[in-house]
Amino acid sequence: MKKFGLFSLLTLLATSVKANPACTTLCPLVLGASLGIARKLGVKDEVVGVLFGALLAVIGYWLIRFFEKRNWNFKGRNFVLMCLSLVSVGFIYINTLEYKPMLHWNLLYIDSFLLACLCGAVAHIFGVHLYAWLKEKNGGHAHFPFEKVLIPILCDILMCYLFWGTSLCDCQEVIILN
Repeated sequence: MKKFGLFSLLTLLATSVKANPACTTLCPLVLGASLGIARKLGVKDEVVGVLFGALLAVIGYWLIRFFEKRNWNFKGRNFVLMCLSLVSVGFIYINTLEYKPMLHWNLLYIDSFLLACLCGAVAHIFGVHLYAWLKEKNGGHAHFPFEKVLIPILCDILMCYLFWGTSLCDCQEVIILN
């Protein structure tokens, strides 16, 4: 009972928390740990990769908003910040995953998890731009409540389905001889 009272007191004393720039390093590490849990539950790595890519896109948008609030402007700022956020996927390959590139669609020679991350980020960014376009077409108003959240999430779910339920990521290992 004392622990509950202490927890309640600390909750009442809590103040607003500002975003920590270390999140771009910590989030991939936390998601790397959750990748092990997802594997035990039977979820494919590629599905986790899609969601991871969407998370990195969201972090990129947070960085852009952070820079806008401080009036830090430079040429190509949004592109650079989004790329910086997406590049942080490399941290997951340090301890959690081994980079194993495979041939996808006889076109791309890339790791399946990395491909899923990139597809998830692109799907989320597409959803954000689709919402902005739909809102503009509707006179600057959303069609329904939470449309801004729902459209990117639906794009992410569609991409998860493509990686989970179809043979989108069926690939073959290629042995390159020196």
